[in-house]
Amino acid sequence: MNNLQTPQKPQTVEEFSDAELLRVARLTRLALEEGEKRELAATLGRIIGFVRVLQELNTDGIEPMVHPLDLKLPLRADEVTEPDVREDAQACAPDVARGLYRVPRVINPA
Repeated sequence: MNNLQTPQKPQTVEEFSDAELLRVARLTRLALEEGEKRELAATLGRIIGFVRVLQELNTDGIEPMVHPLDLKLPLRADEVTEPDVREDAQACAPDVARGLYRVPRVINPA
């Protein structure tokens, strides 16, 4: 079985209770109408069926990977390439203290 095959026996709509469907809808922040329960159950069945197919794949000897492509990122020296312009930027600020911008309070303490 390859990873592109769909499951031969997906979970059926009847295997999900109304409580399970409503819980999934709540967790995913979906507004679920009464008529949409069968569609959600069918979709969940396909997803679970696909996961079952993935679980059947033999992954012995296959190392986990971060990205599907074997990319090599170019490395460069960790050195400063931009000048420090903080003093220039803060020279036009209305209020600066110890190198930080000060702003007026907008929320009064309770």
